[in-house]
Amino acid sequence: MLLSVLLQTAGAVDFVAISAGLVIAVTVIFAALGISKIAVATMDNMARQPEVAPDLRMSMIISAALVEGVALFAIVVAGFIL
Repeated sequence: MLLSVLLQTAGAVDFVAISAGLVIAVTVIFAALGISKIAVATMDNMARQPEVAPDLRMSMIISAALVEGVALFAIVVAGFIL
């Protein structure tokens, strides 16, 4: 009896939506970690060599944009799954 009730409720759960939501959450978390790691490395190098700060800042912005673009692409793909 309990097994039949569990199987009926499991059939009502939309696992595709749950997995897409999980993919989006993991993508956002790892994109934030990647961008923060880029920022930490850039700030550390700016503190060591202040004369190259403008070049490092531009490289940081480009790298962060590339990471954000990959994250946005993953979110759009996960959104199409829904």
